[in-house]
Amino acid sequence: MPNWRRALVPGGTYFFTVVTDRRRPIFESEVARAILGNVIRECRHSHPFEVRAIVLMPDHLHSIWCMRPGDADYSGRWQWIKTQFTKRWLASGGSECAVTVGRRMDGRRGVWQPKFWEHAIEEEADFESHFNYIHYNPAKHGYVRCPVDWPWSTFHHWVQQGVYSAHWACGDRDPRLNFDPIEKTVGE
Repeated sequence: MPNWRRALVPGGTYFFTVVTDRRRPIFESEVARAILGNVIRECRHSHPFEVRAIVLMPDHLHSIWCMRPGDADYSGRWQWIKTQFTKRWLASGGSECAVTVGRRMDGRRGVWQPKFWEHAIEEEADFESHFNYIHYNPAKHGYVRCPVDWPWSTFHHWVQQGVYSAHWACGDRDPRLNFDPIEKTVGE
């Protein structure tokens, strides 16, 4: 059994990648997107944290969270979010992948990959690189030409705040943007 170690920095800022089971495009569904949004809002209300950036792709999501001082329990929050999403998704008629007997005995369902990937943001340049990575992700995957054309992203919020221009990273990838190969898939 692997020794899974998490970066725990109380009050830290973290980048996450969370992937659906077998990379099924669950989030192409408006119902799934709505359920996930509601669950994240409920979790933020009961166990506060700040979402600085998020992009929802058909089969995964990336996000940056800032935890409250002294708090590093992002893992408990992701567990709650994934569990609540799964219950509500299946109750709404959503489907799941078949799972092994062992996974079923562990109480796992075929909606999410069992783990998620996290990275503790260490400095401003690290934050900026991950922040840009999140917002460029739909163009990186070829879903849109420009990040502004992807509706399921905080990119639009940051355009309104003046952080990005609406035409940021349109067309060919801007070589001045420092995109690191940070996307990883858990369980592959």
